Amino acid sequence: MSDNQAPETYYVYLYNNGKAEDRLPVHVISSCKLSIYTFPFDIQNCTFTFNSYKHINTDIQLSLLEPVEATFQKSLKYMETKGEWQLIAITGKKSATTYVYIDGLESWDELVYHIALKRRPTLYVVNLLIPSYCLITVDLFSFLLPPQNVDRSAFKMTLILGYTVFLLLMNDLLPVTGDTIPLINVFFSVCLALMVASLLETIVVTNILCGSSDYPPLPNWIKVLFLNYLARMVCLGQKISDQNSAPQKNTNYIIPYSPEKEINQTRSHEKGIKTPLNLDGQELKELRMLHEDLLTIRQHVDNHFSSDQNSKEWIHLGEVIDRFLFALYVVFLTVSFFTILIFWLYWSSFDKKA
Repeated sequence: MSDNQAPETYYVYLYNNGKAEDRLPVHVISSCKLSIYTFPFDIQNCTFTFNSYKHINTDIQLSLLEPVEATFQKSLKYMETKGEWQLIAITGKKSATTYVYIDGLESWDELVYHIALKRRPTLYVVNLLIPSYCLITVDLFSFLLPPQNVDRSAFKMTLILGYTVFLLLMNDLLPVTGDTIPLINVFFSVCLALMVASLLETIVVTNILCGSSDYPPLPNWIKVLFLNYLARMVCLGQKISDQNSAPQKNTNYIIPYSPEKEINQTRSHEKGIKTPLNLDGQELKELRMLHEDLLTIRQHVDNHFSSDQNSKEWIHLGEVIDRFLFALYVVFLTVSFFTILIFWLYWSSFDKKA
């Protein structure tokens, strides 16, 4: 109890039947243990006990002056502030507490009131939940931007900065008292963690798209875990062209090739002569140079196809990770939306239960 701020009065009301009333007003500031886990859809049940710590029930007997329902209606009438809290129920009863002393048992009369309050969540839904959902939804649709053509990381970094500023500005609206962490704080933390994870994933995917040609081949366990199982989970299997195309066979041998013999045979068939023709040195030199150039081109083409296959695997891995995080976003938003809806429905139906 703090200092009594009520106006002082010196009157005692006497009645002809011997009843005396001392209507001394007392201004009491009390506290109630809050359970803010479901903030802003929390419902508080506070208990107030009135008794005399000095006089036993043989000295003072306490009783309810009027029915509890009448007290509840007066409380609704006299409540001037129609702000954050809403009074929804008051129950009261008289009980006796027995204490054991050396000289025997003594009991005190007690009046116990249970007051049910619920918070009006409209302010917090408009200022906290809706802006947070808007920002996380924009971050969700940013996955539709092609990372090879658009700088998606700069866009996501801007969203993270905006969300951080939003949390700093709205920090005063969050509760700071209570024995548990509100579920809405966990929601904000997960939203921020998903945004940071999406930014890191965008950096990884962009790095893969830009430098996948220089990467070594994917390990087998990554192919099995990501390209097989995880790709099927996110409905992103291998492309049809890759599935239908026959595997390329690596030829490690070179067919012996003799330009002199081939040219001589060609001229023999054209002229009908079976004996080889004599070629001058200049023609043989040009044919040898052409043969070496063709072998070099063939080696480059083989290296290109092998590196292109590794690059396709790395790019497919980036697509699988991108799709998995997108699915994680959708699941989180759906679960959080239905959780908030359930809490809101329970909050709105508490009047009927009370």
